[in-house]
Amino acid sequence: MIMERIVVDKVSKKFRIGCRRRKDTVARMISIFSGKEPKKIIWVLKDVSFSVRAGEVVGLIGENGSGKSTLLRTISGIYNADGGRVRTKGKILFIWSRLTSLGRRLTMKDFIYLQCSLFGLSRKSAKKRFDSIVDFSELGEFVDTKLYQFSEGMKQKISFSIAVHCDPLILLMDEVFEVGDEKFRAKSRKKIRELVSKGASVIVVSHNLSLIRKYCDRVLWLDDGRIAGEGECGKVLKSYVVAETSKRKK
Repeated sequence: MIMERIVVDKVSKKFRIGCRRRKDTVARMISIFSGKEPKKIIWVLKDVSFSVRAGEVVGLIGENGSGKSTLLRTISGIYNADGGRVRTKGKILFIWSRLTSLGRRLTMKDFIYLQCSLFGLSRKSAKKRFDSIVDFSELGEFVDTKLYQFSEGMKQKISFSIAVHCDPLILLMDEVFEVGDEKFRAKSRKKIRELVSKGASVIVVSHNLSLIRKYCDRVLWLDDGRIAGEGECGKVLKSYVVAETSKRKK
């Protein structure tokens, strides 16, 4: 029986944001004297349910603002769900395009040790993997360079390299599945396949539908915080493209 590494059960997530009600004189006066703006609640995820099995790569698609990044953050534990629950089995690593902003004043060397620590490795384990991480990233000449001097591509390379060397059983990737030149992308794909073959589960957020079609076993389509489609890549992607084309024509 194949293990379910991720189970998302009727999960909802809300945020409270500032709301300027210009026509509401009382609310406007209250906000002026209290220094607080009226708040409104936005439900970003609405009763979302699905599961991901061990050894499965799932693509997560949807237009900007559909809830994709919020869903990954909820699965990873960065956000708490406001309804439903998430169950996971195994170490979770979440990498996203702005991950390196957490340590932009650190050198690459210090950032590697920091991230390995945050990803659950001891200093001793991180030291053993340090050379492999650097070699994989192809950024050895920049070990003592501070991250704010890195290009976005370089930042994504080192973030990806650290993550795949920290033995994740659940890997969540937000727009960082393929970075660098073709040589780097090829070995990145190989590394992902190695993790999956050992039972890891991967969720990939990307607007690159060709990438999703090529590497994912199935697709989840989020629309306005709800699952609008789920299943085989070709069928779901076709429905998604038709729906998005229809929206643009309106």
